[in-house]
Amino acid sequence: MAMHQAGGSSEDESSPMADINVTPLVDVMLVLLIVFMVTAPMMLVGVPVQLPRTAAARIAANTPPLVVTVAPGGQIYIAQELVPEAELGARITALRTGEAEDAAVHVCGDRTVPYGEVLRVLGRVRAAGVTRVSLVAEAEAVPAAAAAH
Repeated sequence: MAMHQAGGSSEDESSPMADINVTPLVDVMLVLLIVFMVTAPMMLVGVPVQLPRTAAARIAANTPPLVVTVAPGGQIYIAQELVPEAELGARITALRTGEAEDAAVHVCGDRTVPYGEVLRVLGRVRAAGVTRVSLVAEAEAVPAAAAAH
């Protein structure tokens, strides 16, 4: 055992520090958490519309679908891009070439849009050769009394 000099330190001041400082790691993780919390709502695809409600269960998808939206004014969007109705079929065909050829198309129509307009858009999607087409709706709120049975 070595004897220490009186008044001297037990460690040499030039030796490396053995403690791990986790404060910078925690700071970086909290900043990343805040960034993801702020940007996650902005990652939604499509135009915001008020979807009709339904009690049907959700369908799981392997590939992300192509979203066609009929906005309250009757405008048609693919994702967030405004598309004239006459060009809808050609645009869908162009977007579904290559890897996305088997991708489904989801048609979203605002509640205020007449059902006939949504079906007309659905018909144009089907005319473009799409076989997997779905209408999108919000899940209906189930009353507590009905959920118990």
